[in-house]
Amino acid sequence: MERITINGGIAMILLGVAAYVSSGFASLTAMIPAFFGIPITALGWLAKDENKKKHAMHGMAVLALLGFLGSIRGVGGLFSLMAGGEVLRPAAVIVQSIMAVICGVLLFFAVQSFIEARRARQSE
Repeated sequence: MERITINGGIAMILLGVAAYVSSGFASLTAMIPAFFGIPITALGWLAKDENKKKHAMHGMAVLALLGFLGSIRGVGGLFSLMAGGEVLRPAAVIVQSIMAVICGVLLFFAVQSFIEARRARQSE
């Protein structure tokens, strides 16, 4: 789970930096994925310590949930774009959609990990 968390965080950092660069360094809000990716990556590294793993993964899950909820609206705009429609800021819609997918995947794996941990504790 640590590796998935670190990779997801790095993907969000790269997404934020790429969005910021592609905006011509004009929109600091393009860095929002990176602002989520930095602490998620740090929590992934922190989770390598077994004593801190539980809290780090719960922290990551909270950040992933917040990131997912904050970016999910872009997915609707993406469907509109794919259908040939127009949206106000197409680049923002694409970045939000990618962030929603990354956060959703992190959340999925976090829930799976929590379920496995609970089952392991109950079987002991």
